[in-house]
Amino acid sequence: MTTPQWLSIATLVGMMGLFLWGRFRYDVTAIIALLAALALGIVSPKQAFSGFSDDIVIIVGSALVLSAAMQRSGLIERALGLVGGHVKRVRSQLLVLTASVGLVSALVKNVGALAMLMPAAFQMAKKNDASPSVFLMPMAFASLLGGLMTLVGTSPNIIVSRVREEMTGEPFGMFDYLPTGLGLLVVGLLFLRFGYRLLPRERRATATLGEALDISSYVTEATIAPGSPAEGETVREFVERHDREIGIARVLRAGIRTVPSAGLVLHEDDTLILTGAPDALERAIAGDGLALVGDDRERPKGSEGDEIGVIEGVIGASSVLIDQTAGRMRMQERYGVNLIAVSRAAERLTRQLGETKLSAGDVIVLQGPLPLLPDRLRDLGVLPLAQRPLRLGASGRSWLPLIVLAVAMAATAAGLVPVAVAFFAAAGIVMATGALPLREAYDAVEWPILIMLGALIPVSDSLRTTGASDLIATRLADIAATLPPWGAVALILVAAMAVTPFLNNAATVLVMAPIAAVFAHDLGYRPEAFLIATAIGAGCDFLTPIGHQCNTLVLGPGGYRFGDYARLGAPLSLLVVLVGTPLVMWAWPLR
Repeated sequence: MTTPQWLSIATLVGMMGLFLWGRFRYDVTAIIALLAALALGIVSPKQAFSGFSDDIVIIVGSALVLSAAMQRSGLIERALGLVGGHVKRVRSQLLVLTASVGLVSALVKNVGALAMLMPAAFQMAKKNDASPSVFLMPMAFASLLGGLMTLVGTSPNIIVSRVREEMTGEPFGMFDYLPTGLGLLVVGLLFLRFGYRLLPRERRATATLGEALDISSYVTEATIAPGSPAEGETVREFVERHDREIGIARVLRAGIRTVPSAGLVLHEDDTLILTGAPDALERAIAGDGLALVGDDRERPKGSEGDEIGVIEGVIGASSVLIDQTAGRMRMQERYGVNLIAVSRAAERLTRQLGETKLSAGDVIVLQGPLPLLPDRLRDLGVLPLAQRPLRLGASGRSWLPLIVLAVAMAATAAGLVPVAVAFFAAAGIVMATGALPLREAYDAVEWPILIMLGALIPVSDSLRTTGASDLIATRLADIAATLPPWGAVALILVAAMAVTPFLNNAATVLVMAPIAAVFAHDLGYRPEAFLIATAIGAGCDFLTPIGHQCNTLVLGPGGYRFGDYARLGAPLSLLVVLVGTPLVMWAWPLR
């Protein structure tokens, strides 16, 4: 073994040690590895930053923007709401939720798909008086399986596509992963429908601040705009169409406030005092095209170029809002913000927002220019809870992200344009048309992931340039020489699955994919099956809450413990190996 090979492997081992130690975040660890490779001379200064111009970085960043646009559109939640309302049994609800998040994960980033559908899981759990833990971990695992179905479903698929292009001159297509990914998703869904019983039933999430304050319902004020689906409906029809998740406390018509009867017909320009959970209010107002009171008010001078945002806060004991109404305070004129919703523990509010007398402990939602909101909260004596992604009064472009994404996927599947160009253009379109505000677009990009990819690409490439990957692959090939063909594929799949909990899944593929390709060559096999096996293994971390963001996302809300993941994840991992190996060999013959 030559000195550069030793140094390349030592850099890799040191990087894995830093990942295991956890002292530094994964992007910082990648930067340290790149600096070490530069200092040791195994990466040249000319190649040090080549990773940041790689198509992988462009594709992953663009996919994150498109995922955020899809999430903001609300289309997926509304579709699930239509289906979920007719499913009552826990096992059937679990199948609907896991299948939904699995299929959506093929189109958008899996952690984004999971975040979109988690509120539906909480709603279903509440209706059944069950713990959300029944749904959340199975949904997280389903999102990982769903990401295996398309090129943009997960980062490992993008990386192995590039490795194949370097070896054969042809990358994997958008749906080349579908036979194996769909097969594993179906088998996984069947397992999760019954396997969820392996999870302890007593798991409960720690109460959030909102739950501690008993935030059960907000009241907001909206006007029926021309052409709204609510126009001509009775109060009963309106409430039932929204699954009784919201109510109409009062109706204001021609300046007269009335208590609505079930048969009262709603008309254009009626102002409704709506009550309900924030998510339900959001769906009703955005879906019915209602005009949120305050949207048409004049913006404060000097803020014309600022993006309007929404923030949730609780009125403190010394707040100037106590015993005041929004109308009397002239909040828009004096502070440049609008009061758009109020919630009060153990009390149902029915008055107009401008006439509601506020109290200490009320949870309010304020709307205004984002740069002004922190200062205005301090001026008003309001403790910020969190910036909510409320899209009350959202634009009518909800279908645009889906159309743009479909066109981009079709263009790449047909080979009309490269994946990087198609997805970069699609991301630019949703930003330029306002379907996704610029601030949300930049917030959606996981910059640490892109930094890690850009830094690790030249580090992982040093394994190839020094010949270390050939050496490791040859040693593995010697071991696999006594194995049948399926054993060689399973070996790579298990190796990638074993490394992923300790490395980021993208980092795992950057290291393992070149080794798998040389491994296949040494055994006289085509590389595709081994590259697909690497992507599957790297994308299926079911054993720990820290190996993948999806697993981490459900840890707190599900009230899980570290060992709970292995209880459900170990048998699922074994199932992936047993089913995935023959699926890969069937879809991608070795010779």
